[in-house]
Amino acid sequence: MKDTIKELKTFMILWSTQSLSQLGSTMTNFALTLWLYQKTGSALQTALLSICSYAPYVVLSIFAGALSDRWDKKKTMLVCDTLAACCSVAVFVLLKTDSLAPVHLYLLNAVNGLMNTVQQPAGDVAMTLITPKEYYQKTSGLRSLSNSVITILNPVLATAVFAFAGLEAVIYTDLATFGVAFCSLLFLVKIPDISGETSEKESFWQAVKTGLAYLEKNRLILWLILFLAGVNLVASAFDAVLPAYVLPRANGGEKVLGAVTSCAGIAMLVGSLITTLLPAPKNRIRVIYITMLISLGTENFVLAFSKTPLVWCAAQIIGWLLVPVMSANLDVILRTTIPVDMQGRVYSCRNTLQFFTIPVGFFFGGLFVDELCEPVMAAAPADGILQALFGSGKGAGAAMMMFILGVVGVGICLYFRGVLRKFTYRE
Repeated sequence: MKDTIKELKTFMILWSTQSLSQLGSTMTNFALTLWLYQKTGSALQTALLSICSYAPYVVLSIFAGALSDRWDKKKTMLVCDTLAACCSVAVFVLLKTDSLAPVHLYLLNAVNGLMNTVQQPAGDVAMTLITPKEYYQKTSGLRSLSNSVITILNPVLATAVFAFAGLEAVIYTDLATFGVAFCSLLFLVKIPDISGETSEKESFWQAVKTGLAYLEKNRLILWLILFLAGVNLVASAFDAVLPAYVLPRANGGEKVLGAVTSCAGIAMLVGSLITTLLPAPKNRIRVIYITMLISLGTENFVLAFSKTPLVWCAAQIIGWLLVPVMSANLDVILRTTIPVDMQGRVYSCRNTLQFFTIPVGFFFGGLFVDELCEPVMAAAPADGILQALFGSGKGAGAAMMMFILGVVGVGICLYFRGVLRKFTYRE
């Protein structure tokens, strides 16, 4: 046990402090979602926050990976974190001067997304460099664990602080956690250099092409990425729909949204603990598609047809329990298959291909609720089948959209199940 702690000391410092900073950032994001929905009452305008954050991430990720493999990982992370913190400061200043408007949030979220685009591949490679190979599954479980805790705590803490002390206090918390993470990375963490001269000899454009060429040759990795792109399409649309589903209902509101969101984190926490304790499965590919079929094939349908917060919470637990299991198995396949000196480039290509569907999902999720599902449900007869299935009043259209997402999610999982069964993977 002592040897394990010693070998993972650097990982534990970086993981814990970056997770703390992530908690502060997600609290700000959640509070801004509440603030914007209060101002606009629109699912689409609220979803635009996430769209603006992910758009630069998707468009520029391929180039960011080539830069990440050539740049010092620690310096890259420090600079990106600092500029992201400056965005929080800008929100605070605009708020204090009574000048904050939705357009400001969209622009600042775009800058945040750009910083995350460059920082994430550097952080992913850094985690690989400071982690012994035999601990990949355990550390992946720990990273899922921290993400779960953040998912649990951020809506609860953000809602509480936002309600009692306002958006300014949420931003103070965000900046304090940034300070802890920045100082820890600067003074306590040493990230080894990558041995090898490949990235030094390659031109920038050659480095970009190398990442794409790797995926072209390694079809298992490519198909896994495309499968997760489909999953992300449904999941991001779900995230856009959920506030419009919970907030306007008589038995909903901000506190219920926070509770429902936290239940996803509780489920991921349990799933992360299970992942950390489980032995390596015989077939990691099979685990990946089966877990997602269970998740997407239950949560959306349960939410579509239920009308009580307790059932909403139960649906979140069912839908998110197996996500860490999927993530850990995917992470092991990627880290053991992709050479470490290429991971920045390949991960960034993955980010573009796997996550380009997230802004698309947020946009269409919000658009369909506002422009299609809610008008259809508002015009539906009181004694008709639609109101019998999805209810009435504002929020019923979001319930209809949940049903549509359930159908799409199951279809995606069944299609890729047929494709991925053709591949084998050996560690």
